[in-house]
Amino acid sequence: MQMSSKKSQKNFLKYQANILVVDDNQDNLRLLSKLLSQKGYQVRNAINGNTALIAAKAANPDLILLDIQMPDMDGYQVCQILKKDPETYDIPIIFLTAMNSVIDKVKAFSIGGSDYITKPFHLEEVLIRIENLLKFQAAKAEIRQLNSELENRVSDRTAELERANEKLKQEIVERQRAEKRLLHMAWHDSLTGLPNRSLLIEELQTCLNRVKSDPDYLFAVLFLDCDRFKLVNDSLGHLIGDRVLIAIADSLKYCLNDEDILARLGSDEFTIIIKNIQDISDAIYLAERIHKQWQFPLNIDQYDVFINASIGIAIGSPAYQKPEHILRDADIAMYQAKKLGHTHYQVFEASMHDHVLKRLQLETDLRLAIQRQEFFLQYQPIISLCSGKLAGFEALIRWQHPQQGFVSPGEFIPIAEETGLIVPMGLWVLREACQTMQSWVKKFAEFRLHISVNLSVKQFRQPNLIEMIDQILAETQLHSQYLKLEITETAIMDNAESANRLLKQLKARKIKLSLDDFGTGYSSLSYLHRFHMDTLKIDRSFIGNISEDRDSLEIVEAIVTLAHQLKMDVVAEGVETLMHFNQLRNLGIEFGQGYFFAKPLDANSAEALIRSKPQW
Repeated sequence: MQMSSKKSQKNFLKYQANILVVDDNQDNLRLLSKLLSQKGYQVRNAINGNTALIAAKAANPDLILLDIQMPDMDGYQVCQILKKDPETYDIPIIFLTAMNSVIDKVKAFSIGGSDYITKPFHLEEVLIRIENLLKFQAAKAEIRQLNSELENRVSDRTAELERANEKLKQEIVERQRAEKRLLHMAWHDSLTGLPNRSLLIEELQTCLNRVKSDPDYLFAVLFLDCDRFKLVNDSLGHLIGDRVLIAIADSLKYCLNDEDILARLGSDEFTIIIKNIQDISDAIYLAERIHKQWQFPLNIDQYDVFINASIGIAIGSPAYQKPEHILRDADIAMYQAKKLGHTHYQVFEASMHDHVLKRLQLETDLRLAIQRQEFFLQYQPIISLCSGKLAGFEALIRWQHPQQGFVSPGEFIPIAEETGLIVPMGLWVLREACQTMQSWVKKFAEFRLHISVNLSVKQFRQPNLIEMIDQILAETQLHSQYLKLEITETAIMDNAESANRLLKQLKARKIKLSLDDFGTGYSSLSYLHRFHMDTLKIDRSFIGNISEDRDSLEIVEAIVTLAHQLKMDVVAEGVETLMHFNQLRNLGIEFGQGYFFAKPLDANSAEALIRSKPQW
């Protein structure tokens, strides 16, 4: 800083300082003016006080040499006037006077003088005092400049800090908003704005905590699944589907009290917590109210959309240790309601959970059974009703569980269908049946038997089904004319166009096709003539009452007439009595199977039956 100051002072001195000399003595004026000019100063002269004031105001000098004793207006008066004027206040003044008393000097300094030189003066002294005063003024100017720059920097920095502080405040506010948005997104469904599973679990935990602390407090959980939503999505598109979900949410809100909680768990599943209820009847009333409200359509654009819901109900109790458990039980009850058909509700019972656990264990065992080869085939004889002779067999899968023993197909087949295990199981059945049939063809070629194998819905949808059938026939060396595939109406009607192409490929391979369980599915007459099936199989539900129920008999007669007009033969399932046998034969039905002829047989027993050449 010191070096900088010296440099500034040196620069100031190089600058031609402007000095105003005020003296009523012409000799003094000439002498000082000449001396100062020689030293490089710019010099102006004033012979009296008024002239000095005018000159100082017209162009501020850097310094004034001011004589005190002047006529009309002395130097003191001139100094006082200059110091009162803001424009001339800062001009340094050196008094020149013959007066040398202390009083005069005090007065000079008191009214604003910067220095005091007594006459007669020495020129060297005058120059030194002028130079020192100018250096002092330069230092003051530099200090003022530095202070100004510092003030500006402080002001700029303050403004910058204020801007930064304001920006920081805005960032904090924006961050809080973002955190609030993220928190809302974390706890709510993006489509409907309803609480999601995470927030629902928190609310359930709060309810369970209150149940444990207050035995009189009661709440219920309703688990809703919209039965027809997939149809809406598939037919009207996902945009309409999303609007339907929003409308469903609004409709459910209308049924609830302010303290109740409505959450969306995903897709078409909603959950309701109804708090502070009196008993189970409050939850049942709400379920019935929802069903009643949904008797009317939701109007979405130009569409009237009807929605049904299966509802499961679970009542909160201290026995629940985790919120997930009561949600699970409400879900289990919902699936029980769904089994009853559309628009039903079911209250959870402990036995339902036991059933689910048993089913889960069965699914696990089913997966292991495939690996451990615990399955085997039985063969149900198919009899020609015209000749009473053996015409073929239907291959039926069976499961011998290592702990539970024989497991009914009615138990494990639906699980296999649902989990997709039916695909590898079905291929195993097809391979095993073809292998067995090939051995019978070699031994009993004269009987011209066939083997019927069921194709499940999921198998029928497999893109490589034809390749797998070709591979199995090649591996077992069974000619395709001995194979008949039984296909359900559901498998065909799920995608009629692709089904038709697949059936044509099977027919081209001389594989016979049978429509299984006719009358229990779509029963659409329009597809029968398109798909060129060989056989129509009448479900056992129509055969059982044929002897007593006139309606069942008439239905069977109509099915037989239809099949024969389409050049299809008919197989009747569930032939249990001689009366069934005679009635069905009289109706012109070609084939039958059931306990009247024989129960399903293992391979050895079936082979023994063939050898015996049975006749009915």
